[in-house]
Amino acid sequence: MLYSNSYLQWTHQPVARKGRLSCICLLLLICCNPLYSAAQQKLNASNLKEIVHHMTLDEKVHTVVGMGIYLPPSVMEQLRRALHDTSMLHNFHLPPMDTNALKIPEKVPGAAGRTYANARFGIPSLTLSDGPAGVRINPIRNNDSSHTYYATAFPVATLLASSWDTGCVYAVGKAMGDEVKNYGIDVLLGPGMNIQRNPLCGRNFEYYSEDPLITGMMAAAMVSGIQSNGVGTSIKHFACNNQETNRNSVNVIVSERALREIYLRGFEIAVKQAQPWTVMSSYNKINGTYTSERHDLLTTVLRDEWGFKGLVMTDWFGGHDAVAQMQAGNDLLMPGTPLQMQAIEQAVREGKLDTNVLNHNVENVLRLVLHSPTFHHEPYSDHPDLQAHARVARWAATQGMVLLKNQENTLPISHNIHRIALFGTSAYHLIPGGTGSGTVHAPYTISLDKGLKDAGFQTDASLQTKYQQYIQTHNPAPRNPMSALFGAPPIPEMPVSTDEITRAAAENDMAILSIGRESGEGADRHLKDDYELSDTEQALISDICRAFHAMHKPVVVVLNIGGVIETASWSDKPDAILLAWQPGEEGGHAIADVLTGKENPSGRLAVTFPLHYTDEPSASNFPGTPPDNPQQVVYQEGIYVGYRYFNSFHIPVAYPFGYGLSYTTFRYDHLQLTSHPEQGRWELTVTVTNTGKRPGREVVQLYVHAPAAHLDKPEMELKKFAKTRLLAPGQSQTLHFVLTPADLASFDPARSAWVADAGTYRVYLGKNATEYVASTTFELPKEVVTERVHQVLQPQQPIQELHPPASNE
Repeated sequence: MLYSNSYLQWTHQPVARKGRLSCICLLLLICCNPLYSAAQQKLNASNLKEIVHHMTLDEKVHTVVGMGIYLPPSVMEQLRRALHDTSMLHNFHLPPMDTNALKIPEKVPGAAGRTYANARFGIPSLTLSDGPAGVRINPIRNNDSSHTYYATAFPVATLLASSWDTGCVYAVGKAMGDEVKNYGIDVLLGPGMNIQRNPLCGRNFEYYSEDPLITGMMAAAMVSGIQSNGVGTSIKHFACNNQETNRNSVNVIVSERALREIYLRGFEIAVKQAQPWTVMSSYNKINGTYTSERHDLLTTVLRDEWGFKGLVMTDWFGGHDAVAQMQAGNDLLMPGTPLQMQAIEQAVREGKLDTNVLNHNVENVLRLVLHSPTFHHEPYSDHPDLQAHARVARWAATQGMVLLKNQENTLPISHNIHRIALFGTSAYHLIPGGTGSGTVHAPYTISLDKGLKDAGFQTDASLQTKYQQYIQTHNPAPRNPMSALFGAPPIPEMPVSTDEITRAAAENDMAILSIGRESGEGADRHLKDDYELSDTEQALISDICRAFHAMHKPVVVVLNIGGVIETASWSDKPDAILLAWQPGEEGGHAIADVLTGKENPSGRLAVTFPLHYTDEPSASNFPGTPPDNPQQVVYQEGIYVGYRYFNSFHIPVAYPFGYGLSYTTFRYDHLQLTSHPEQGRWELTVTVTNTGKRPGREVVQLYVHAPAAHLDKPEMELKKFAKTRLLAPGQSQTLHFVLTPADLASFDPARSAWVADAGTYRVYLGKNATEYVASTTFELPKEVVTERVHQVLQPQQPIQELHPPASNE
């Protein structure tokens, strides 16, 4: 009731008195009325709950559902075909969008999504943008021909993880976050941190590793770097989005132990160490329920057990039931549709969705708003320092490149080499990163050809002309929007005649062959001509090595790839192999820096290269069943992913996890272990000395072999790692590690607890997962339960998981 009875009584007083007092009372009563006061309030940190209390149902619904996404009809048709052709979604239909919202101009054209503003309460619209390798927005804007809006294409996540250097990743994140802030964006949708379960996953380049510790530490560093700018991140995709095939509907059948130890562990580390502003739930189901609709995942685990304080959003059009998503704790539905709004509003009116649940979701969205630079009216330039960030990208790329082979010190390139025969389409058309949301519209990409020329080398002019003509023929026009998102057909490798190779061998001092791969969102990779080299590529390696070796000239292969490929069938032929990954816009310069020795390669593999694809523990069940249109995928390998499998089952590999060569050598001395069992910690120190002739950095990897009481254990697991500073020849650095029972614990599903078994633990300091340089042991006198948790995410049926063939004791 707007006016009180006491006010009505005043209206019966004499006219003069009534005329004077009625206006005063009307003003007082209206201003004191709760509805009137609320309407005048603007959101701030102290009145958040009051604002939510006074919101209408319509306002609340608009708060938890995004503003939608608009695509022209021509692009819609391309999207439909692309989704169908890549098996990402069958019978795709974009839901209706809010036509009124779509009339509101974008603050940042090309950003991925927006939230609704609410002028009544001073709530602005937030802008969310892809992506994991740099800001993905439109570089050219309508009616603005005088400015460009490019962003830096940084090295992909797999390369950054291969640096084993959280400081390097933090520096990249800080530069990336500066661009987020300077383009007026509130939240960057990244980093991606799913486990590289299988090498054929099309988005592995966006993810860090097969190992949850590396994944979590790298993601935490990236989040901290980005958010140091006062902007947000959204770690994704939570969880088990380990394939692109039918990612929107596939049901992942996985045990709670595998979830806890492998697929959730990295997210837990990132949440606890860096507190990302948001978490993005994944498309897929876990054990029968969409992740965005699982209360036990998004609330019980994420919030109650891990202490997450931020917002949870869906992946774009993720999930099925908007009401179930609200109830699960998925606060924001992106990009948002009117159908979702209608479903939520109807559920509240019918009593099927508790208003308190919706209020809680709204509060989480408003807390994000309160954090945002847009809410605080922070200025942005639209002109970040791209030159400075390019220098960061170039340096970071060198830190994660991995030298796989270097026979007779072929690298760095010797001073008597001046002319280089450069082979491979990707040598002239570098692949800086993958496709999809990981795409970045960079101002340029430095090819390997240009990088070598800028380093002072002459490259074979005849080969250059042939490759450039070939590339122009096979890639004559800029990509359309859909090929940028879902991947254009790759340029097939150009065949080169033996006569041309023989001529090049006679006229040049060495050969470099670049092998390129591109993949991305919407489709997984193929075995033939992708994971495995094509016949043309195999022939090139053989013919080039034969011709150049006949003249006693070296051959180097550079791998410009985003994920693991087969190497065993050809790696014995070239003299050196450099794994350059997808190194970002400055890739050509960065590769040249490593080839010439300007930078000593210090990258180490964060993923195993198997001898054969069939050696992979997930090879028999990827991407699921039925194979042509998988509805479910069973993680039968359990916790035995990557090196945990290869070591425990004694499967030889091409290049082990943690592997990488250097232009110098290192010695490990003075390994000391100090036990403090009463304090629940063990301290290890080791001194690393550069014993070679070049400055370099070493990665020290600490693996632990645990006793197996009630649960089988992997042969060994990575528990700590560190990278030295740049050590000059003869220089040393002492590294310090601390282990606690929590570091040693495994998850026991029967007790819903993390347990460190009593017994003898062996610690290995390794150069990689199979080569150890020092070891020691310590005793845990009695079992330690480090944490008790809830029983969650249970599979619908028993899973026949892999177990080691014999005890690992």
